[in-house]
Amino acid sequence: MFGIPFQYTLSHVLRARLEYLQTHYQIREQDFLNFDALRQASQCFGRVIRSKTDYGLMIMADSRYNRADKRSKLPKWIQQFLHDGYLNLSTDTALQHVRQFLRLMGQPIDQEALQSVLLPLKDIESLAATPPTEESSGMLTEGNTSV
Repeated sequence: MFGIPFQYTLSHVLRARLEYLQTHYQIREQDFLNFDALRQASQCFGRVIRSKTDYGLMIMADSRYNRADKRSKLPKWIQQFLHDGYLNLSTDTALQHVRQFLRLMGQPIDQEALQSVLLPLKDIESLAATPPTEESSGMLTEGNTSV
């Protein structure tokens, strides 16, 4: 990820939104822009991992991600992998970590361990047959295609 994806701030729609947030909720412009940029970055990271068996690399090549105030606004599932040893790396060191990660992930999958984290097919079928509850109504299932 090169940079933090800030919105085009001269947009009339964005200006109106920022003014509304400032007036009604006392949210500063910079706070909203930081939140929105980090939300967009998190969505990009989430597109790398699509299931429990997927793996991928997310490289944040912008020094602003070194700042604790920016990292603390990222979701916990991203923060858990941002150890101090992975921050502010040289290109050579980053490539060593990438090689090590890809070698590890390129090993054959332990089917027994995989079965311990995946739901059996009968459980998935029973979940699809169960009518959605209030808690899960926003979830996408085979019988429920609304978002």
